[in-house]
Amino acid sequence: MNKQANPTSGDGTVGKALDVLDRVAAMGRPVRFTELLSDSVHPKATLYRLLQTLVSQGMLAYDESQQTYSLGIRLVRLAHAAWRQSSIAPIARPFVRALSEVVGETVHLAQLDGGQVLYVDKRNAINPIDMYSQAGKIGPGYCTGVGKAQLAFLEPAELDEAIKKQSFYRYTPETLATETALRADLEKIRKEGVAFDREEHEPGIICIAAPVLSSKGRPIGALSVTTSTTRKGMKELVEVRPVLLKTASEIAAAVEDWQFPA
Repeated sequence: MNKQANPTSGDGTVGKALDVLDRVAAMGRPVRFTELLSDSVHPKATLYRLLQTLVSQGMLAYDESQQTYSLGIRLVRLAHAAWRQSSIAPIARPFVRALSEVVGETVHLAQLDGGQVLYVDKRNAINPIDMYSQAGKIGPGYCTGVGKAQLAFLEPAELDEAIKKQSFYRYTPETLATETALRADLEKIRKEGVAFDREEHEPGIICIAAPVLSSKGRPIGALSVTTSTTRKGMKELVEVRPVLLKTASEIAAAVEDWQFPA
């Protein structure tokens, strides 16, 4: 197997350790040393030393009976602390819950992360439907409602950088799979204040999304109401626009009060 380039090779021991953590996390399950070594840019001795250090620091856990490594409890605590401090989810949660109860559909809260979408909260409908999005998952920015709602309100230079990071993979026949098509849609979103996912990421899944904007007009997140084409059509989804925009504004005000208390 080809060794992957190490993006943190210039960051010394800390960078190497973070690279190992990333690889364990990416596996999504307990992983053996031999599996990590087969795709590692580090020599065997270096990899073993890094793993031992991460285990001793509680960043990884080692199961002696299975001889596997998994994410450690200290890393989980740090992740929760970061989530509480940098995510708008804790502040927005009551608004997300209330919106879902009013519309009776799934509500997502997301933030941009490197041009992609990080889902930070989700409230399922009374009768949930299967879909990709879950809190903690990363999704594409260019073909999701919450992604486009935020991209549309970036400054021009920021938008240019974010667009460079889009894959423009065609998930469905409806995916806007070119920069030209995306920019045209973003212009419309800026004028109308809401974005739509017309089965662009998943067949049968549609949504209406609104940006959560700071007082300076910068996107700090996005909120969406998502449903299935077997339950509602786009015309019916548009009917939730007023309450969606109202909720997005309420979240923005709450976040600003929290960040900049009087």
